[in-house]
Amino acid sequence: MIGKLTLYFEYPFVRYALIVGVLIALCSSLLGVTLVLKRFSFIGDGLSHVAFGMIAIASVLNLTNSMALVLPGTVVCAVLLLRTGQNTKIKGDAAIAVISVGALAIGYLLMNLFSTSTNLAGDVCSTLFGSTSILTLKEGEVWLCAVLSVIVVALFIFFYNRFFAVTFDESFAKATGTNVNLYNLLIAIIIAVIIVLAMNLVGSLLISALVIFPALSAMRVFKSFLSVTICSAVFSVTCAFLGILISILAGTPVGSTIVAIDILGFILFWIIGSIRE
Repeated sequence: MIGKLTLYFEYPFVRYALIVGVLIALCSSLLGVTLVLKRFSFIGDGLSHVAFGMIAIASVLNLTNSMALVLPGTVVCAVLLLRTGQNTKIKGDAAIAVISVGALAIGYLLMNLFSTSTNLAGDVCSTLFGSTSILTLKEGEVWLCAVLSVIVVALFIFFYNRFFAVTFDESFAKATGTNVNLYNLLIAIIIAVIIVLAMNLVGSLLISALVIFPALSAMRVFKSFLSVTICSAVFSVTCAFLGILISILAGTPVGSTIVAIDILGFILFWIIGSIRE
C-alpha cells in the first residue's frame, strides 16, 4: 500500500487533490462551529444549491471560467439569504428552503434545456456529489483555492473575538458596540466562498457534512469555543486527508468517502464523550 501511495503521489493531480481537500476542510470546520452554535448550519446546504444553479448558468453560457460567475453569484445570494432570514415574515429556515430549492430546480432545468453535453447525467452527478472533479484540478485552480483559503483563515483569526461574541450573544455584543450585522454579513460571505471551493471536493449535496460533522464531533469531547474550534479543524483535516487517500486507493467517489469517514469519526467522538460523561 505504501508503494502504491508513493506511486500515486508522483502524479500532480493527486497532490493537487490533497492540498485543496485539506485547505477546504480546514476553512469549513472553522466557520462550522459558529454556524452550528447559531443554529444556522443548513445555510451551507442552501448556498450549495445556489452554487449548483450558478454552475448550470455558467455551463449554458459556455463560460471558460465558471468561477467568475459562481463565486460572486453565491456571495450575493448569501447576503440576500442573511437579509431575508432576518425578516419577521420569512424566518431563516424558510428563506433557506425557498432559495436552495428554487436554485436547484432552475439549475437542473437549464442544464436539461440548453446543455450541449453528451453525458448530462454524469455532469449532474459530478456536480452534486463531487465524484471525480477533485481529481481534475488544474494548477491555477489550486492556487486560487490556496489564496482564498489563506484569506478565510486570516479573517477568522483576526476577527476571532468578534465572531465569538456574535455567536453566543448578539444582544450583548450589540450593547458593547459591536456591529453585529456587519460580522453576520462577513460570516455569510466567508461561508459562500467556502461553499464554492468545496463544490469540487464533495459536491453540492454533501457540503453540509464538512460544516456540521467536525463541529458536532468536537462538541462531544470539548466545551470551550477555542478548544472546539481547534479540535474541529484537526478532525476535519484528518478526515478529508484519509478520505481522499482511501478514495484513490479503493476507487470510490471522493466526496462520499470523506463524508463516510466524517460519520465514523463522529461516532467515535460520541462514544468518547459518552464515556467521559
